[in-house]
Amino acid sequence: MATVRLNFDPELAQFAASSFPAFDRVQGTNFPVTRLLFDPGATETAYFKFEAVNYGSGNLTCDIIWYAVNATTGVVRWEVALAAITQESDSQDVETKAFATALTVDDTHLGTTSKRLHKATITISNLDSIAAGDECWLRVSRLGGHANDTLVNDVAVTEVRLSYSDT
Repeated sequence: MATVRLNFDPELAQFAASSFPAFDRVQGTNFPVTRLLFDPGATETAYFKFEAVNYGSGNLTCDIIWYAVNATTGVVRWEVALAAITQESDSQDVETKAFATALTVDDTHLGTTSKRLHKATITISNLDSIAAGDECWLRVSRLGGHANDTLVNDVAVTEVRLSYSDT
């Protein structure tokens, strides 16, 4: 039994016509940092397309690697959802495919440093009948307008990681 890991950098994100995070690159002291900037007070969404290579069974784990641009306290509410289509089997129109029911997590800033990396983990149990080789889309949103989201600054996502079992 092995774990399949997929990494999605900000450069791979796709966006709808509105309500999306800004793509940005900061020239750090020693290396550039690419990021998606999710605003406070709004719901903003990024999409990542992938193939379910060697998917076996069970839930998926989604890790959102993020930092606060200029804050040291607060909670960020994240939401993820999955859509999967089996080629030559599903009759679903790819342009109107719906996502499975979304899942959320609240992640608390650990304090002291505003640009400290954090990891929010969401177990994706609403799998949309995913199978090995499926064409899949992952929707990642910050629910900045939600009452639980109390971090009053931009949140920068540096990577989204997806993992699952191949058995």
